Amino acid sequence: MVLQKNSPKPLYMQLDEILRAEIVGGEYGSNGMIPSELELSRRFEVSRMTARAVVTQLVNDGLLHRVQGKGTFVVEPKIEARSLAYQGIREQLESMGYSTATKLLEFKTIAADATLGKVLGVPTGEPLLFAKRLRSADDDPISLHLSYIPAALAPTLQPSRLESEQLCVVLAEDFSLSSAHVVETLESTLATTAEAKLLGVERRFPLLLLTDAYRSANGRVFEYTKVLFRGDKVKLHFEY
Repeated sequence: MVLQKNSPKPLYMQLDEILRAEIVGGEYGSNGMIPSELELSRRFEVSRMTARAVVTQLVNDGLLHRVQGKGTFVVEPKIEARSLAYQGIREQLESMGYSTATKLLEFKTIAADATLGKVLGVPTGEPLLFAKRLRSADDDPISLHLSYIPAALAPTLQPSRLESEQLCVVLAEDFSLSSAHVVETLESTLATTAEAKLLGVERRFPLLLLTDAYRSANGRVFEYTKVLFRGDKVKLHFEY
């Protein structure tokens, strides 16, 4: 692919289109390094300033990222997940061909504070089961799950099952708790020191925070879950 010097389309726009096509077409592979600005300027016979401007635009658009002292690399494609209200993230990942793993980090009984009590419709101080799980795809940590369930609704919940099964499956099979209505919110947040360590990122790294309150057919909220997704690994797809 070459630039058309006589075309009314500016050279930088032509170069932008060519590089985008090569990146999307897999010319450099996932996370592969693209040619340097000097190499691009020689290959396409444009100024180095033009090559730098195009590469900078591709970085700003999220297709490339620069590594100081090493070069410019193709951004690894993000995992596109649907709302968890429709399908658990583990099931989605496995349907896409990823190898998944779930590590149970904590499982204990806590007392509901005012915020959790309001969401779950229980008095402050009510016993809640708290489960903290780390989800990985192809050995790469991608999400941290914090789940709260009124203890009275799942009194014999076995923590060992939460690594081999999705929580929604366990609640449905063992306690007949199935979702009929979900309230879901999505916002951005920054990783705390503890969250960053678990997810393998830097402190204050951008994360997606998805919260789901699951309500059964009788109107009772039986689970409230907060999921922290790595913003560089996952994007959420909503369709209405």
